[in-house]
Parts: sequence; structure tokens; C-alpha cells
Amino acid sequence: MTTDNPTTRALVAGVDSSTQSCKVVIRDAVTGDLVRQGTARHPEGTEVPPDAWWDALVGAIGAAGGLDDVAAISVAGQQHGMVVLDSDGEVVRDALLWNDTRSAPAARELTAELGAEEWARRTGSVPVASFTATKLRWLRDAEPAAAGRVAAVALPHDWLTWRLLGHGPAASSPLGPDLEALVTDRSDASGTSYWSPADESYDLELFERALGRAGREAAGRDAVDAAAGDVAGGDAVVLPRVLGPSEAAGTTVAHGPVPEGILVGAGAGDNAGAALGLDAGVGDLVISIGTSGTAFAVTDAPVRDGSGTVAGFADAAGGFLPLVATLNAARVLSSIGTLLGVDHDEFARLALAAEPGAGGVSLVPYFEGERTPDLPDSTATLSGLTLASTTRENLARAAVEGMLSALADGAAAVRDQGVEVRRVLLIGGAALNPAVQAVAAQVLDVPVTVPAPGEYVADGAARQAAWALSGTRPGWTVSTRASSEPDLVPAIGERYRAAQALGSLPR
Repeated sequence: MTTDNPTTRALVAGVDSSTQSCKVVIRDAVTGDLVRQGTARHPEGTEVPPDAWWDALVGAIGAAGGLDDVAAISVAGQQHGMVVLDSDGEVVRDALLWNDTRSAPAARELTAELGAEEWARRTGSVPVASFTATKLRWLRDAEPAAAGRVAAVALPHDWLTWRLLGHGPAASSPLGPDLEALVTDRSDASGTSYWSPADESYDLELFERALGRAGREAAGRDAVDAAAGDVAGGDAVVLPRVLGPSEAAGTTVAHGPVPEGILVGAGAGDNAGAALGLDAGVGDLVISIGTSGTAFAVTDAPVRDGSGTVAGFADAAGGFLPLVATLNAARVLSSIGTLLGVDHDEFARLALAAEPGAGGVSLVPYFEGERTPDLPDSTATLSGLTLASTTRENLARAAVEGMLSALADGAAAVRDQGVEVRRVLLIGGAALNPAVQAVAAQVLDVPVTVPAPGEYVADGAARQAAWALSGTRPGWTVSTRASSEPDLVPAIGERYRAAQALGSLPR
């Protein structure tokens, strides 16, 4: 935890409730200076009780020195997860996370029912196993009793925002199970497959197609009070009210580590939070190398890709965020590093000692199957080995080139949708690897900037909290660790695509 003297400052808190952990950053609302921060772990697995997220948030708040001097807070969280609540605000079943693939058959089924082009037209994206609608279809078919109990559907950050505001089951929250108080934001709503970024509204026919029950947007507590509790469509499943980028969800009531009167922002999906934290604008493409890999751009117009390669999400600032995701990213490097018996520094040295193209060795890194392209049952392929080319250096280099070539193909798919890219922002722990930085310049044909290490998802949530507090989007400065001009080596991409064409073996 880092500390500073906050006594003369307006402070804001940003939360990143990710797959692995919860991080809290507390920043000066005007300058963006980091005052202190804390973190806590999440349980492993693709199916998690949401209470574990709340416990981690409480732990991270404590590690960050508490919220007593904080004026506003916002939560960014892992996208797509399914949180289903009953009429008492109790969680019906453990949440399914974005990386739970049991709904892959449901995704194929939903896509076949309307056609990929129609899904893209209506929601900006084609359903995949990550998206909430596919998990609801799975719930309908696999656990019909649980599906019958559902009174509201939320996303991870929606549920945490609701809990921050003091809502939840009567036994554990001061305000009780007010489902009408559920809110979300446009970025996370756009990953459900039943909200349209172009129309800025829920497509309730698609929601009903997924769960088999009618849905409606939460009216908000003020509207319910004005109508004396009479809400049209009251028997329908409640979906969180979608807030704009600078709108507030409300203010906190005192409970647990949360003091009274903190303004709570709308929240965001994780990638949109990162884009806001980086202050990315039109012309920027962010490549994030974490457990999974993402390539997403900021645009001022929606994207609809009927092939399903590019997801046409909204962002957290009023624009749009066309995105390509890969399942295999930083763990490709750690896996090959473990095989070679080296640490991160030695792995980078080995990779940099090899020539571009790795002596003809190519790694198609589908270790976990792959989402882009949609090959969930595929495996990795190592090709081009000869007695001369089979060296530790070439294997390390091939791992870096394969991982980045997959992400470069994702970036190309975004550009194929007419998106202009003038700069790549390379983030994630692996972005600090000098071999990754060097190869990025050789596989991407635009300048690459590596921002200084930071918790950019949490930072984006903090920016959003400051925006809700002041009414003006903060212009905080983002520091740069490294930058490079393109040094394109076409042979790297050509060899990678040739290796792709060889095919990969099913599991």
C-alpha cells in the first residue's frame, strides 16, 4: 500500500473486480495522483459465489486504507458473467464467469436461430460462450428450477455496485433486496447479447429468447416511489437500468467498511475501464496481454461484424469499443518459459538472441483452445523444426511471435471493419518484457506505446468516479514507459499464417 497526505484533497476510488483479484486505487480527483491502493484475491474457477467478490472488495478497501476520506467510487469488473437473483435478493446459483464455456452449445443454438448477421445487426456482436445471453440459455435448459426462480439478472460490476449502495438480501444489507435499484453501464450491457449499442436500449425479445421469460429494465427507485410501487411489467425479470458515462448510481449508506454519503458511479466492463484509464481516444488501439488477450479500439460509430470475429461493444465514455479477444496470451510465455526452465528475464534474453522469424519455427499458441478464431477444441501447433532450428532461443522467440501474431490478426480484424488505427497502446504485465516490445514493433505497422505499469481498469473506474463527482471528464496524464516506430518484418506474419493453415489437432 502506498500512502500520501489526503487531508486537502478530494479523493476518488476505482475498483477493478477482475477474474483473479479485486484491486482498489484511491486517487486525487483533480490531478489523478495515486494516493494509496490495496488488493485481495478472488477464488479460482469459472463458477464463483458473488459473496466472494464482496469479501474481496472489503479486503481490498481495508488494504487501501479505507474509504473514510473518499468522495466518490466506481466499480469496473470482468465482463459477461451471469449473476441471477431471486425476489429476495438472494443469489440463485453461483455466478458463471466469462471463461466458463459450458454455454458454447447454447451460443451455437442461439446464433442458428436468428443467424449471425441478425445478431450483429441488433446487438453489434454474434453470441459466444462468454456472453450473458448464452449462459441464460444454458440455465434455462440445464437448471430449469433455478431459471424459474430468477427475478433479476445482473453482471458482476452491477451486483457490486448494488451492494455498495446498501442493497442485497435483507439479512446482510441495510436497504434490503430492492431490485429496482440495480444499475449498469452501456459498456457492460453491450456484452450481454441483449442490449444494442447502436440503439442504446435492451432488445427484450432477445432476452426472452435466451432465458425463456420476459424481461424489463429496472425503473429506478424514484420512478417506483412516484408510481407508489406500481411498475409496469412487474412480473418480468428485472434488468439493470443503463446509466450514462457520468451518471451516478446513488450514494452509499453506512455498512461494513463503507461510510455514508459516497457518490457511486455507473461502473464499467473491464476493457472499457482500461480504455478510460488510459484516456484512449479515436485512433488508438489497445492490446492487452493478460490471462487472455484483447485488441480493442475506440471509435465514434458502432461496429457490426456478422462474422463474429469483432465484438461491437460500447465504451464507458459515450463511444464504442470494437474488440477481439484471444484465450491464449501471457500464459503462452510462462508455459514455454517453464518448459525451458528459465525466469522472465532469461526468457526475454533467449527470445532476443534469436533472429526475427525464429529460424523458421512457428508456434500457433492455441493451448486453451481459441476464441478468435472460434476453435474451442483446438490445441497448439509447433512447426518448422529442423535439427538446426531447434534451439532454446528459437523456441522462446516463436512463443513471443506466435502470441503477438494472434493479437496482430485481431488488430487487423478490427481495422477491416473500417476502424482507423494510428497508435497501439500495449498494456498488461507481459508488455514490459523487452522481447515482447521488440517483436510488437515487427508485427504491427503502426507506432507502439507502452504506458507505465498501472492498474488501468481500476484507474478507469477512478476516472469515472471523478467524472460523476465533477461533471467533467478528467484529463489525467498517463506516463509512458517505452515507445517504438514500426519495424515491420512481414515474414513473421507469413510464417505464422502458414503454420495456422497446417491446422491444429482437436483435444
